[in-house]
Amino acid sequence: MANITFKNNPVTLLGNEVKVGDKAPDFTVLANDLSEVTLNDSKGKVRLISVVPSIDTGVCDAQTRKFNEEATEFDNVEVLTVSVDLPFAQKRWCGANGIENVQTLSDHRDLSFGEAYGVHIQELRLLARAVFVVDSSDEVTYVEYVSEATDHPDYDAAVEAVKNAK
Repeated sequence: MANITFKNNPVTLLGNEVKVGDKAPDFTVLANDLSEVTLNDSKGKVRLISVVPSIDTGVCDAQTRKFNEEATEFDNVEVLTVSVDLPFAQKRWCGANGIENVQTLSDHRDLSFGEAYGVHIQELRLLARAVFVVDSSDEVTYVEYVSEATDHPDYDAAVEAVKNAK
């Protein structure tokens, strides 16, 4: 498993670490209207999956805004932001911040995504910061588990991975 810290304290990640070349694991999360969303719902598209501990924090806010901006440059790409925030909070945050190009998804119900992608922080019941790119045939083509959960991911590398995915 990836070694992650949260505010410089080691944390335990639960689930399965995902690696480049793996078939992307399926998951079930909730959209802002409480409908279920799975990986299969965006089948045939490239997926940029941005994982954040909480949308209401500075780095998570910046990460979501950055990928919202980048999404306007992508064709046939679904940009998903996953956190354990409640769907109502995600919807409020998106509305207040003009976020229209990213779909925010909540893993609060059963941590299906967190367990499938190995980002569930046991001690905090939050998700570790990570970025995954899944191509249109459901192969993982890029993985970044951010080693310190309060740091930014490598935005340029993630965007480049999306551009190279088919």
